[in-house]
Amino acid sequence: MSQNSALQNPGENNSRGTLYIVSAPSGAGKSSLVTALLEQTRHIKVSVSHTTRAPRPGEEDGVNYNFVSVDQFKALLAEDAFLEHAEVFGNFYGTSRIWLEEQLNAGTDIILEIDWQGAQQVRKLMPEAVGIFILPPSKEALQERLDNRGQDSAEIIAGRMAQAVSEMSHYDEYDYVIINDRFEVALNELRSVIIAQRQLLKNQQLRQGQLISDLLA
Repeated sequence: MSQNSALQNPGENNSRGTLYIVSAPSGAGKSSLVTALLEQTRHIKVSVSHTTRAPRPGEEDGVNYNFVSVDQFKALLAEDAFLEHAEVFGNFYGTSRIWLEEQLNAGTDIILEIDWQGAQQVRKLMPEAVGIFILPPSKEALQERLDNRGQDSAEIIAGRMAQAVSEMSHYDEYDYVIINDRFEVALNELRSVIIAQRQLLKNQQLRQGQLISDLLA
């Protein structure tokens, strides 16, 4: 079976979906890799986080993020609406608890694009989550990517670079590490993680239970 068929035919969704946590320092290419993965893969979605930061050019409310005010975010926080939340570069981010549970219970795999702080919160509540950390091939490459995005000021970029080493030091808290040097290679490695996870014994027993029973009859 080809990689595409393995991805696009995961079997009947009669089991709980897998939660993937994908983290990386800003500029490592995490979002580009996840976007490309979604274009090739069925039965997997990205959780749309709530955030108080302003939309960047081309971003849409409800698609890239749920953009809310600080007061709205704090109100949701008081209602315990978030599975995890964090403050990053002066902005708040949070993952909807109810939406996530609904999707996983329906058999859909979910990707959380969150930082290491949020990842720690999620792993405490959902230790079965699969962690993937994306690293750049070098600090120089990371600096160049941030500069080439043209979305942030020099001051913001300097702050992101200063935080990068601290963020990357948490790589060993994850299950998989992918070096995003050549994009297509990194994308194939990310796809391979999803494929392998779907073939785990416990997942196949649930998704292909009838087939296995028939074979052993």
